Amino acid sequence: MADVVLSTSNAKDPVAEALETGPRARAALDPKSSRRPAPRPHRLVPDYDRAYLAQLPAATGGKEWRCLTEALYFEARGEDVAGIFAVAEVILNRVDSVRFPDSVCGVVQQGTGERYRCQFSYNCDGQAERIDEKRAWRKVGKVARLMLDGAARRLTGGATHYHTDWVNPRWASAFARTSTIGDHHFYRMPG
Repeated sequence: MADVVLSTSNAKDPVAEALETGPRARAALDPKSSRRPAPRPHRLVPDYDRAYLAQLPAATGGKEWRCLTEALYFEARGEDVAGIFAVAEVILNRVDSVRFPDSVCGVVQQGTGERYRCQFSYNCDGQAERIDEKRAWRKVGKVARLMLDGAARRLTGGATHYHTDWVNPRWASAFARTSTIGDHHFYRMPG
């Protein structure tokens, strides 16, 4: 039997690779940088239906997954599957924008601390956040996992804002509406 030799001439040293500064970190360190690097390409194109989500295994994750799952639970659990994915798109579009914090938790928690003065109303409405609907938590957790793993963002046209159809925020007339999905209208900031 012949010996098998693996070529490592193109392989990077794993320690050196771990210490490299990625494009997002380099952009953050560059005071002249006004844009974040492009997000990683979206690989997965999910089906936007309950049967698709039902066949997926239970989702888990770290802090960013928990923040996204919580936001989806409180902001969109009553929507159909496409509506939940659309709200997740907005959150991740904000993460990719220099106008917002560069983490899911930062985006979701932005402005909290003062009543009704935050980006996601469940964070500052004065009500306790109770997760009582376990089935809904599992469903939105699967959407969060798919989106954090790079699922395609093809529902909202790059939206960075949304609101339910029973409110009319003053910023809505200044932004371009990109879509309406379920009870939510989606908008993209100018510029």
